[in-house]
Amino acid sequence: MYTFSSKLKTFSFVLMAIGLLGIGYGFLTAPKNIQEVETLLAADAHGTHGKVDHEAASSEHAKAEAGKHEVKADAEHKEHLEHVFHQLSNKPWAALYVACIFFMLLSLGTLVFYGIQQVAQAGWSPVLFRVMQGITAYLPVGSVIFFIILISCGLHANHLFAWLAEGVTTKGHENYDGIIAGKSGYLNFPFWIVRAAVFLAGWNAYRYFSRKNCLDQDESDDNSFYKKNFNISAGFLVFFIVSESIMSWDWIMSIDPHWSSTLFGWYVFASFFVSGITMIAMVTIYLKSKGYLEYVNSSHIHDLAKFMFGISVFWTYLWFSQFMLIWYANIPEEITYFVTRIQVYNLPFFGAVVMNFLFPVLILINTDFKRITWILVMAGIVILLGHYVDFFNMIMPGTVGSSWFIGVSEIASVLFFLGLFIFVVFTALAKAPLLPKRNPYIEESKHFHY
Repeated sequence: MYTFSSKLKTFSFVLMAIGLLGIGYGFLTAPKNIQEVETLLAADAHGTHGKVDHEAASSEHAKAEAGKHEVKADAEHKEHLEHVFHQLSNKPWAALYVACIFFMLLSLGTLVFYGIQQVAQAGWSPVLFRVMQGITAYLPVGSVIFFIILISCGLHANHLFAWLAEGVTTKGHENYDGIIAGKSGYLNFPFWIVRAAVFLAGWNAYRYFSRKNCLDQDESDDNSFYKKNFNISAGFLVFFIVSESIMSWDWIMSIDPHWSSTLFGWYVFASFFVSGITMIAMVTIYLKSKGYLEYVNSSHIHDLAKFMFGISVFWTYLWFSQFMLIWYANIPEEITYFVTRIQVYNLPFFGAVVMNFLFPVLILINTDFKRITWILVMAGIVILLGHYVDFFNMIMPGTVGSSWFIGVSEIASVLFFLGLFIFVVFTALAKAPLLPKRNPYIEESKHFHY
């Protein structure tokens, strides 16, 4: 049995405490009105403004010219301030949303990988099943927090989703948007939140029953619980294929409601799927370093590294396919999505490609490197950070726009959910033996070598 060390538990509490303080600071320091935004912008451009004011004061002609356009300039300035106000007000919410959805979907990616192993009747992986189940223990916790955030969006506590804005589907209203109104049969809060509840409940139900059957199999005299797991895993994968696509539209793509991509569901899946596999490798390596998982050998680690490499290439294929087709077609309503990210989010946009493709490929393409622990840990950290940045790129431009920067809110949100993730996962690992003794393929898995 694994014992959750007091040092690691304390570390997780420290991360959560620091994260909560930072999240609170982010919300407290977010501007509460347009006047605060104006003060912030003035402070940022203090030197430039001082120069302009001095020149204006010394020129009567400049004052006269400025007076001609005073009304128009004031209106444009006010509109700009309102726009920046909404962006900066969204920033702590968006930071919380990115970190929350990333860790939740990471655990979902692990659950999908586990389900695939069950249906494929894989002989190499049963010694890793309890590690996978431990990681998926975060899914219920993450789902509850995420669902609360979704409800807060519907209650207008934030403006993360433009299509939830007041009057956006009402003709004659100042916020009316014809494109969003045309999608209102699908994009409306009651239908949207019901879909979310169904998806989250379905994923968590499979997680609960698959773990229960796996534990019951250890005490069984036959393979009945294993067969039950095979059947429900097959059903879960079908449910997941449908729900994942819709989820990616609902929770991420609808943040930019004027834009759509037929590849988006696959793209999001590849991102959190490789993150889940990477986390399996990271937790396995950690437990192995502490003297646990005696039957896990370098061949198991090598196979996990192969999946990390392969799905990273798959993610890159989808990234390039989505980008290249839209960029080449150059249709205004489509290309704006990437123009914004290239011009305003240049560093994280191309940085994600380096972290999620170039780095993993150069490191993990070598067979020998796939068995070296410190190289896998380094590659795993970069991959996980890279896919957090990927979710950042998908969500932030539509919520924060040009007012983005990596600040206290972003770092604190990651620290909080990382601490929570560590606490929940390792608490779950300590509740059951790390070896599923009665799995039909456990002996094959114990002696897996190549």
